[in-house]
Amino acid sequence: MSKRETMTSRERVLKTLNHEVPDRVPIDLGGNQTGIHKNAYRKLTAHLGIQDEVRIMDAVQQLAKPCEQVLERFHVDTRYVAAGAAASWKGGIVQCERAGRLWHDLTDEFGIRWSMPDDIPNYMDITLHPLASARLADLPDYPWPTGGDPTRFAGLRERALRLKQETPYAVVSGISGVVYEICWYLRGLEQWFCDLKTQPEFCEAMLEQTLKFWLDWFRVFLDEVGDVVDVIMIGDDLAGQNGPLFNPELYRRLVKPRHKRLVQYIRSRTKARIWYHTCGSCMDVIPDLMDNGIHILNPVQVSARNMDPATLKSRFGRDLAFWGGSCDTQHVLSQCTAAEVAAQVRQNVQVLMPGGGYIFNNVHNIQGEVPPENIVAMFDTAYETGFYS
Repeated sequence: MSKRETMTSRERVLKTLNHEVPDRVPIDLGGNQTGIHKNAYRKLTAHLGIQDEVRIMDAVQQLAKPCEQVLERFHVDTRYVAAGAAASWKGGIVQCERAGRLWHDLTDEFGIRWSMPDDIPNYMDITLHPLASARLADLPDYPWPTGGDPTRFAGLRERALRLKQETPYAVVSGISGVVYEICWYLRGLEQWFCDLKTQPEFCEAMLEQTLKFWLDWFRVFLDEVGDVVDVIMIGDDLAGQNGPLFNPELYRRLVKPRHKRLVQYIRSRTKARIWYHTCGSCMDVIPDLMDNGIHILNPVQVSARNMDPATLKSRFGRDLAFWGGSCDTQHVLSQCTAAEVAAQVRQNVQVLMPGGGYIFNNVHNIQGEVPPENIVAMFDTAYETGFYS
C-alpha cells in the first residue's frame, strides 16, 4: 500500500465529499463541534514541545484555537473562517457574584446568559432563559437580533480568500444555522419539551423567528463567501445517548420544514457541501436530514445506541458523507490506553473509508481530561491507516 500524498488538502476533501477515492482520508481538527478543550490543548502542546498560548475560540465550550504547528503535526486538511457578532452587540464576559460564588457571565445576542464558575472554569452553562415565562403574544415584541446585519461579516471575504488563494486547505465555515436549539436556550429545555406537546403554535412561532434570523444571516454570508467556502457547517442536536430527544413525528411536523427551507436556500446559493451536526443516536432521523438536503453528518457518535459505523456506512454511505466517528470519546479516548485508542481508530477508519465519503475527526470536542498521548495516538493512527491503496 502506498503512503505517499498525491493531492492537496482541498483536493482531498472535495474528492472525498464527492464520494470518490482520494489518496488518503482527510483529517479535521479545530472547529466548534470538532475542537479541543483548553485544558487538553495546554497538555498537548506541552507534550509535543510546541510553544503556544491558549487562545479561546469558543467561550461557551472553552475551546482552544489550535496553532498552525499543531494542525500541521496532525496533517489537518481543513482551515476555518467564521463571521462575527453584530457591532451593536455589547458582549464580553463580566464577573458577577451570586450566592457567595464568583461567576463569569456572557449574555449572547439573543439575551441568553451563559455562566462559568470561577472555581471550576471548564464550561459555560445557561443560567438565564429569557423567554422562560413568555406567551405567544410576547414573541413579536422580543428584541430578536438582526441576522443580516452587515457588520457581522466585516473582513470575512478577505479572510476566506486568503485561505482559498494562499493555502492548500479546504475552507470551512464556523457553526451556524442553529434553528432549533436556540429555541430551547431561550425557553429552557424542560419547558420547551412541554411546549412541543401542549403549545405547538408557540413553538412554530419561535422556530419562525430563529429561521428568519438564519435566512437573513445566510443571505449576506453567501453574498460574501458563497463562492469561496468548501463546507458550510450547520446543526441542531436532535438525539441523545439512546435515541431522538423527542418524537421524530414532532420533528417532521414542526422542525423539519424549517430545517429544509434553510438547507434548500443555502444549496440554491452555493456549491459548498452542507455539514449537519447532531450528537447522539440519530439513526431514526438520518433519512429526514438527507431529505432536507444535507451532504455530511457529524459527529457520528459511535458510542450511542444504533450508531454502529458498519451499519451507517452500509445504509447511508453511498449518498451521505461521515465526518467524525473516530473513537468512543466517552469511554475509550479519555479512559483507555493509547494502544486501545489506536486499535479502535484503526477499526473505525477501515470501516468508514471505503469508496470515499469519510473525513476523520474526533467524535465532538476533545475534552479537558484526555491524555495527550491518546490524542497523538488517535491522529497518528488515522494518518497511517487512512491511505488508500
